[in-house]
Amino acid sequence: MKRWLPHPVVSLTLCVLWLLLNQTADAANLLLGALLGIVVPLLVRNLQPLGYPRMRAPLTFIRLMGMAGVEIVRSCFNVSRIILFADYRQVNAQFIRIPLTITDPYGLAMLSCLINMTPGTVWVEILPERYELSLHVFDLHDEAWWIDTIKTRYEQPLIEIFETEAARGDPA
Repeated sequence: MKRWLPHPVVSLTLCVLWLLLNQTADAANLLLGALLGIVVPLLVRNLQPLGYPRMRAPLTFIRLMGMAGVEIVRSCFNVSRIILFADYRQVNAQFIRIPLTITDPYGLAMLSCLINMTPGTVWVEILPERYELSLHVFDLHDEAWWIDTIKTRYEQPLIEIFETEAARGDPA
């Protein structure tokens, strides 16, 4: 079964999305959706050299996505207000460095996505010599707040979700 349907949840999701996009559940679209659900995961499985990630804490993931959604909307309003009404000479755009603990590539990718989706912040790079994240903040007022926010609100839940105890250095 795993050979033909390596990721049943992905297959089911693809089929449902196909039906939603076509706004019909007739036999032809059900067949095509099922075919897409089977063929697409088989074709792209070699694009995942590390395999698919295992989500270890789904409730933490849901809380993280909810918190990130609120933060993105709040940031949209703040950046819009600055762009529309603030004096550009008072904007304090700066780069900051944030030491990272997370090592899982999927966790780092998710952290990058969350940071880049939030208006006013851009993930620049990971500085390899100290394993620090270089982050550009559009209007920086408190560097310590940013470091604490990234470490506690984003990085800690991602470590819970993606990293194993062995990778974190916790005793098994």
